[in-house]
Amino acid sequence: MREALALLRRRNFALLFAGRCISFLGNAMAPVAIAFAVLDLTDSATALGVVLAARMVPNIVFLLVGGVIADRLPRSAVLVGSGLLGGVTQGAVAVLLLAGVAEIWHLVVLEAVNGLAFAVWYPADTAVVPQTVPEDRLQDANTVIRFGSNAMMVAGAALAGAIVSLSNPGWAIAADAATFLIAAALAAGMTGIDAVASGATGVLRDLRDGWSEFVRHPWLWTVVLQFSVMLLGFFGAFQVLGPVVAEREYAGASSWAAILGGQSAGLLAGGFVALRLRPARPLLVATLCVFASAPPLAALALGLPVPLIVVATFATGVGMELFGVYWYTALHEHITPQALARVSAYDALGSLAISPVGYIAAGPLSDAIGVDATLWIGALLVVVPTALVMLVPEVRQLRSRGLARETVPA
Repeated sequence: MREALALLRRRNFALLFAGRCISFLGNAMAPVAIAFAVLDLTDSATALGVVLAARMVPNIVFLLVGGVIADRLPRSAVLVGSGLLGGVTQGAVAVLLLAGVAEIWHLVVLEAVNGLAFAVWYPADTAVVPQTVPEDRLQDANTVIRFGSNAMMVAGAALAGAIVSLSNPGWAIAADAATFLIAAALAAGMTGIDAVASGATGVLRDLRDGWSEFVRHPWLWTVVLQFSVMLLGFFGAFQVLGPVVAEREYAGASSWAAILGGQSAGLLAGGFVALRLRPARPLLVATLCVFASAPPLAALALGLPVPLIVVATFATGVGMELFGVYWYTALHEHITPQALARVSAYDALGSLAISPVGYIAAGPLSDAIGVDATLWIGALLVVVPTALVMLVPEVRQLRSRGLARETVPA
């Protein structure tokens, strides 16, 4: 732990760490605030699904462009620009909600622009990590960043629940807007982050080269295919129907914040585990951890007490964190640096490609067959593709290069 934290002495890494932490504080507040802002306006799961899908669609459409931008321009500069755009859009949402004039179409448009900002931010944020630490410290770097981010998510979920319960969701969105701007300011302080690609070739050539690198690794594209189905079920069931169940059967925003807080606490605990656990086959362990995303859906369907649902989301958080650390370390170790942002974009694009369908379909499907049945379908969509991807040899056998450097004498 001490060696991992020593990375914070590196200026660029420390700024990246601080920016990620403040961003995730806001990211944890936004889902609670947006969900209950929409439910206050409409009391409709379908409307909430449409707003969430509106944010997701630009993520999908512009991720590849974001990957090209992040490989051609200094990634710190890309983080600054996307942070400013995100702050402006969330600030506008907050003003509309606080003024009492917000309508669903306002939220749809502004969250769509915010999704565009994320599409540019994500490839740059993923790919800049190897430019801030030595290669043999990548797992430590990913663990420290995610640990700090997850600690802020615990605080953010609790803070959002309190704000929404006591006042207007717009105040939570205003706080989220401020975190975007602070993160952009921190990224602006990074130095020596040069572009890794010359930009001499065309955009289409860049995309083709990135695609070639993506499909060259069976472990990569099969796990992405797995997540495209898994997130279809999880996002639609958990993020759309979860707040609806909390509003109708529990204590509303405070219950939903506690449930999300359990997941965030699990992410934090998973960071502690990742600091200690260095499996020789990290992707195998990461994939097994995905199964933990199904229990919260089952718990909501069964109508279990909130504390038990929190336990289930805690387990999900642990699994998600371990998957994230090992997954991003695998990308950083096995993907050529010159194509890393584009490959990260293909990763996110493939994983999220059909997620808007889950957002949009969850409400109407739950009206047709019931909320509980829809939650069970979501759980199956987590379990089945995860079990299938375990059949891929590369997923079971991919080894950590960092571990090999630590255990094999020079």
